[in-house]
Amino acid sequence: MDFFNGYGYRGASFEQTYRCYPASFIEKPQIENGDKIIMPPSALDRLASLHIDYPMLFELRNDAANRTSHCGVLEFIAEEGMIYMPYWMMENMLLQEGDTVRVKNATLPKGTYVKLQPHTKDFLDISNPKAILETTLRNFSCLTTGDSIMVAYNNKKYYIDIIETKPSAAISIIETDCEVDFAPPLDYKEPDKPATSGLSKAAAQVEEASSETEPKFNPFSGSGRRLDGKPAKYQSAPVTSAESKVKQPAGVNSGGQSAVGSSSQDTSHQSQGKLVFGSNVNRNLKETQNEPGKESKQEQPQKAEPEFKPFSGKKYSLKG
Repeated sequence: MDFFNGYGYRGASFEQTYRCYPASFIEKPQIENGDKIIMPPSALDRLASLHIDYPMLFELRNDAANRTSHCGVLEFIAEEGMIYMPYWMMENMLLQEGDTVRVKNATLPKGTYVKLQPHTKDFLDISNPKAILETTLRNFSCLTTGDSIMVAYNNKKYYIDIIETKPSAAISIIETDCEVDFAPPLDYKEPDKPATSGLSKAAAQVEEASSETEPKFNPFSGSGRRLDGKPAKYQSAPVTSAESKVKQPAGVNSGGQSAVGSSSQDTSHQSQGKLVFGSNVNRNLKETQNEPGKESKQEQPQKAEPEFKPFSGKKYSLKG
């Protein structure tokens, strides 16, 4: 064991046992917002003589409770044999004022991933929790799986558990890009799913039945009205789609349309209150009705007339 200024240090690495006290004993409340401790000047002299990695990182171990954590260093102004540390860190390691803690220098890999879990849902109610967390972690030098860090915001303290860190159980977060993931808060409860009752199923069946019994839309099924206020002589009866499919016109010409059907459509248009100036619908209707009779009359005399046969008369004698 090497002796340096009256304090024993082991080998080429720094390892020493100190009594720990909270930051309130030295009137430096700012260290409560990070993970850095205050060590005595003799520790700086010893660290300067060793080939250690910078920034300086340390492993804190409470042998009585078998708890381990990691931290950085802020200053070397503590009394010899004493260190000052954040109170939340003492709570993590189950340390009381004046308890002994072993401090050893450590080299940690740069972190690539960390998973956090807030203790309460209040932390997620902050307007921008990500920005608050980034600002707070600037005061931290390392994170250890299983620790609970404290985030102070708006005169309130929020505690967050470190659930997972990669690539190792303890990582350095100084000048590194680290992916941060959040787990549901400890007091979070999933909302109860509404149970589907028989009433809801019955209501759905009633809605389906009502949708099936709703009347279908039939176009041009309204009644006609005259502009002069007189009652219409006849009205068009509403025609359903089913009747229109069953009923078909009797007399259909080669084009698929009947003269009677076209004339009935014209009269229905007039009966529905439309005024057509200069319309020849009625006259055309009468003409179409009289035309079949004329054709029959013309065909009858043509069939009854005998064919002309020249020199087919009877012979008569003058002698009698």
